[in-house]
Amino acid sequence: MKMTLEQIAKLVGGRLAGDGAVIVEGAAGLETARATDVTFAVEPHIQEAKAVKAAAILLPEGAGEFPIPAVYVEDPRAAFAKLLETFTPPLSFPKGVSDLAYVGPEASVAEDATVMPFAVVDAHAVVGDGAVIYPHVYIGQYATIGENTVIYSGATVREHCRVGKRVVIHSSAVIGADGFGFTTKDGVHTKVPQVGNVVVEDDVEIGAHVGIDRATTGSTVIGHGTKIDNLVHIGHNCRIGANNIIVAQTGISGSTETGPNVTFGGQVGTVGHIKIGGNSVYAARSGIIGDMPEGYFGAGFPVQTHQEWLRMQSALRKLPALMKRVKELEKKAAQIDALGKETE
Repeated sequence: MKMTLEQIAKLVGGRLAGDGAVIVEGAAGLETARATDVTFAVEPHIQEAKAVKAAAILLPEGAGEFPIPAVYVEDPRAAFAKLLETFTPPLSFPKGVSDLAYVGPEASVAEDATVMPFAVVDAHAVVGDGAVIYPHVYIGQYATIGENTVIYSGATVREHCRVGKRVVIHSSAVIGADGFGFTTKDGVHTKVPQVGNVVVEDDVEIGAHVGIDRATTGSTVIGHGTKIDNLVHIGHNCRIGANNIIVAQTGISGSTETGPNVTFGGQVGTVGHIKIGGNSVYAARSGIIGDMPEGYFGAGFPVQTHQEWLRMQSALRKLPALMKRVKELEKKAAQIDALGKETE
């Protein structure tokens, strides 16, 4: 595919600076951009980008003049993402159910859905218009898959779970595994039946090897627009708010409720049965052990404000020198004490 830089500027709603007739054939990052590619740069990489060999570059407004043709936009990352989509056409598959797939009794698959070989759509399940089900996916009994949802190979959506529209579920994710619920008596653990489900709302993306447990009763809910990275675990009866970002290896314990627009960095952990206020950010490896307010920026274990955590880390770096000084003072104090005893 080829586009002129003028066409690109119109597509991303940007301000053109330079030759609009430049031909662009692809989009690539700064390190790999070729003479026929468009790339992008934001601070702190704008200065180093002046050596790039690309045909053109996307820059934020106010970045100044550039040695190659440029398009100035409000958000270069978002504009570049749009170009990546434009220069990388989506994969296409024939509509319909493969002869090598299994569709159970009283299951419903829309005519323009795609069910690939070796996928299983079990009894009474529903697959909506435009959905794409890759090989070796299992859709459990009475499960519902919304319109234009894509489920990649090896993923499982278990019985009675509901997945909304335009959801992406990556390989080996499990939606609706049993919640981790047991009673213990005389050292013996007895399973508590997990009879609820998982509800995944519209426009959610779920990474590879994610586990989202079904509720004991009722529903575990993933709010619309939430994006979940690989290797995340969400326990039973959680209610994750809209537009959360949950980064890899995070573990959210059962019955935790989050507000909208919460960001969890990598390896964040929570206790269960807490409420986490919306519009908050938790840095990597934060340990959340109680209810949290809205608009919080936290870090550390147990979690504290990010500013407090930075002060603590600064103090810890000074600890070896402080210990050395304390030992020297203790040695001097012992010498003074010994001298005093000799003069008595």
